[in-house]
Amino acid sequence: MTKLSVNINKIALIRNSRKGNNPSLEFFSRKIIEAGADGITVHPRPDQRHIRADDLSDLAEVAHQLNVEFNIEGNPYEESDGDYPGFLNLIESVKPNQCTLVPDDTNQLTSDHGWNISSEQDKLKAVLEYLRTNNIRSSIFLDPDKSQLDAAKDIGVDRVEIYTGPFAEAFKKEDEKTLATYESAIQYANEISLELNAGHDLNLENIATLLSYGDIKEVSIGHALISESLIYGIENTIQKYIKIIQ
Repeated sequence: MTKLSVNINKIALIRNSRKGNNPSLEFFSRKIIEAGADGITVHPRPDQRHIRADDLSDLAEVAHQLNVEFNIEGNPYEESDGDYPGFLNLIESVKPNQCTLVPDDTNQLTSDHGWNISSEQDKLKAVLEYLRTNNIRSSIFLDPDKSQLDAAKDIGVDRVEIYTGPFAEAFKKEDEKTLATYESAIQYANEISLELNAGHDLNLENIATLLSYGDIKEVSIGHALISESLIYGIENTIQKYIKIIQ
């Protein structure tokens, strides 16, 4: 069964718009997990515009106490900058259950493309070996490209997170050609026994279609879920997702 990991970056963004700790990330993480989510995802960026480096240990502790997974996303090449200690230094200190590697530039607004593994193969292999040594599941952010899926399997990544931004746009426009690309890529990954996660712009309207394409171990949803929670409430929104996923 597909697991739901909730990205809480947008809750942190609201908190950071004022001084203090309201809304509390720990409180809402507990509410999200108690409502049935299987994990918490964060994407700490060097500018710390939402999740901050000093949030991570408390969030990891909440996930540990409630026996769910903690997933940290980010670019493994981001180095220390002011209060940001560098991505792999964060991973070293927190040791999450899963680490999702994304190729975002430092000042990028949001993730919008996957890796080109061939141009980064040796460096990525070194990161994957580090994660493996520390018993952290690795995931790598990729476009729905069969050649990239083959490359991911060759370098020994544990999972691939399929970038679903174009899927969401194609769903709105009823772009059957792009949707078919996703279906084909997901089925191909299943055929070569490459475990999949998926994330970006998934919502209550489109997620069932994506999940119909094949076996996906985990979906990571943040922006849409938090936005939908303004309508339905956080607990009801989580339950709506779980009902669809099941």
